[in-house]
Amino acid sequence: FALLTNGNSCPKQTTALQIFHQRLWQYNTLKFFHVLDMKSVLYLSYTGMTDPLGQSQVLTYLQGLSLTGKYRFIIISFEKPGPFKQLRATIQALCDASDIVWHPLQYTSRPPVASTYFNVLKMKKAAKLLHKQYHFSFVHCRSYIPSLVGMYMKKEYSLPFIFDMRGFWADERIDGNIWNMKNVLYRTIYNYFKKKETLFLRQAKHTVSLTYAGQREILSWKSSSAFSPITVIPCCVDFSLFNIEKVNSGGQMTILKSLNIPEGAKIITYLGSLGTWYMLKEMMQFVRQLSLAINNTYFLVLTGEDQQMIMDEAKACDVNTDLIRVRKAERTEVPMYLSICTTGIFFCRPSYSKIASSPVKQGELMAMGIPAVSNTHIGDTAEVFKNYNAGVAIEEFNEDNYARAIESLIQYPFNKDEIIKGATDYFSSEKGISLYKEVYEKVSA
Repeated sequence: FALLTNGNSCPKQTTALQIFHQRLWQYNTLKFFHVLDMKSVLYLSYTGMTDPLGQSQVLTYLQGLSLTGKYRFIIISFEKPGPFKQLRATIQALCDASDIVWHPLQYTSRPPVASTYFNVLKMKKAAKLLHKQYHFSFVHCRSYIPSLVGMYMKKEYSLPFIFDMRGFWADERIDGNIWNMKNVLYRTIYNYFKKKETLFLRQAKHTVSLTYAGQREILSWKSSSAFSPITVIPCCVDFSLFNIEKVNSGGQMTILKSLNIPEGAKIITYLGSLGTWYMLKEMMQFVRQLSLAINNTYFLVLTGEDQQMIMDEAKACDVNTDLIRVRKAERTEVPMYLSICTTGIFFCRPSYSKIASSPVKQGELMAMGIPAVSNTHIGDTAEVFKNYNAGVAIEEFNEDNYARAIESLIQYPFNKDEIIKGATDYFSSEKGISLYKEVYEKVSA
């Protein structure tokens, strides 16, 4: 009231206490209007914040966007019991520090199919209750299943939503042999989500694609003229963690000693889980050929996968297991391990759905100045290698292609600083945050 009346309501003989009250009113009124100017954003994720991807590909962005002072985020995510128990306090502290409200739900996977249906119902119920409290301005949906809830919120409350597609999810289930199209149930589910995919693209206020290859594919579809605008934002890298300047020679020597690898050895590395897409057999075949071409070459596999399975594959491919090292590294330890490596490798099963994929490991390797070998038809991977002189992409998995790639690695002068500069230009989280900020401004308008 004092702010609105310029203090005219106060008597001429103003006491110190009255002046204090006047200033307090002014402060609270300004704070009130500042809060009114902020937009509450509901962020829906089927990926848990206690998962590594949740931390690197969700929280990093939202923390940066929160700093703009324009958006307050309310996250609904599904958390797996093990990681949730271990990291709940850590993630909660990160959210509290950025004024992010985190509403975790327990992820369930059994029984198959039905559990997903019930998870969607839980997310929908939570979204309705939270909307009554926070009055959302719009909804950000990470991938397909959360977008089902995003469409519901649009229908019920006229809230615009962002379809952050994260790849061709339904096609990935087929290409990865997760859904068998010979099974009537899975064929029905696939067709259901392909129809929903078109609806998401039509009804979303804005769409986010991980790759330009994915964007080009979508724009080639017959109905693309009715789709929402698409912005390409690849999986980004946290350069505060993957930073070569934070590496010290003492730490490198300690790691080499713990791995029993001699100083000066050549080390090729694979980073991450193997799972459905990454081709261990073909990578082992490449490593065998590389070890014959370059003496004293070791293969460091940074993964939580079963070590014996990896060693068995090495034996099957006639790779000397004395040259294989398998380690499970905490995320904060990964940059130091990468710093001792000379080359990276990630062969991914080429398929239709993979044109929309952005491998996080590519950006992390480049951030550490490491050239890599991969294959074509994986999102924009080959383009990024070419544009930033950051690696070699092979067309087919055979000895001739392996030989040409190895020759390039030996003869081509890959420059560490140039690769890091390319990573900064293409994969930096600052650039990703800036692009999301532009999307948010368009959706808000």
